[in-house]
Amino acid sequence: MSKRPRTLDAFFAPPLTKKARVGSEQQHERDGTGVPPGDRGATTALVSAHPTYPFAIPHLPQEVADILNFAPAAEGRSINDQPDLDLVYYQPYIPKDIHRDLFELLRRELFFYRVKYMIKRGPLETQINTPRFTTVFGLDDTSRFDPEGRIVDATSGKPVMKDAYKCKPRPIPECLDLLRTLTENATGCKFNFALVNYYASGNDSISFHSDDERFLGIEPAIASFTLGAKRDFLLKHKPTPAGHVSETKAMKLPLASGDMILMKGLTQSKWLHSIPKRKGGEAYKGRINITFRRAMIRGGTENYYHYNVGDGEVYKWDESRREMHPWPNG
Repeated sequence: MSKRPRTLDAFFAPPLTKKARVGSEQQHERDGTGVPPGDRGATTALVSAHPTYPFAIPHLPQEVADILNFAPAAEGRSINDQPDLDLVYYQPYIPKDIHRDLFELLRRELFFYRVKYMIKRGPLETQINTPRFTTVFGLDDTSRFDPEGRIVDATSGKPVMKDAYKCKPRPIPECLDLLRTLTENATGCKFNFALVNYYASGNDSISFHSDDERFLGIEPAIASFTLGAKRDFLLKHKPTPAGHVSETKAMKLPLASGDMILMKGLTQSKWLHSIPKRKGGEAYKGRINITFRRAMIRGGTENYYHYNVGDGEVYKWDESRREMHPWPNG
């Protein structure tokens, strides 16, 4: 078994390194993390905790972490046979022995939001209800978390001004950060954000868009993981200027649990992608999408927390109801 690589636990608050009795009322009250009693009895586990977390998030079980160290499970296949397209497709990236366990753990233990926000269309403002559950972790390149969990300047290490961020950034929990570290090692790309979407059924979707915001820099690399239900991933080239001939074809990739798509080069500036609504099939089982990205400036941090957290209530998976449900203390 390969040795588990070092993660970024040093940048988390102290509770990350202490043993916490998950499911223990006494530990729950002492930590003030809001960890609801679970069904794991007296099982002892490490947790990720931070003042910005509504409740603590368990680390990966050791057996899952050990197998994850063997990722990628398959060699990536380059897809660059169309103009401006630069993809690497892993089928799968996460070993088959653990992708279901990882899906269940993240759905059960992460906190999510159903974000609503306003956009302006001409003179009118319209409220948008995000058609999926979202959550986000991370901080842009200008800052970092110190060992006490405080935000400090990335270069000087001095605390940033209290009003430097309008949002409340939070560090990436260990259960996602290990995958981030391994993905960096495998791809040679650097990431400082983890965005997580939960598609509860075939009615949850994301429309055609590109992740081409300026705060991501030139030709950004984005690693996109699928866990749970298989869903179609559609791509189409952006409209080209009049008179410009571009021989491109729309694409459909059936992303299965454990698969990963690395989008890089001109892909974001020239192509659009989406997860459309689907009836039938296995979409009703639920799908988690994890994307790792790198925000260069503070505007990226503000954007990601605004559109993936907002001011909405906290949701947590309810095993008895088999659905996301508002967290009682949210």
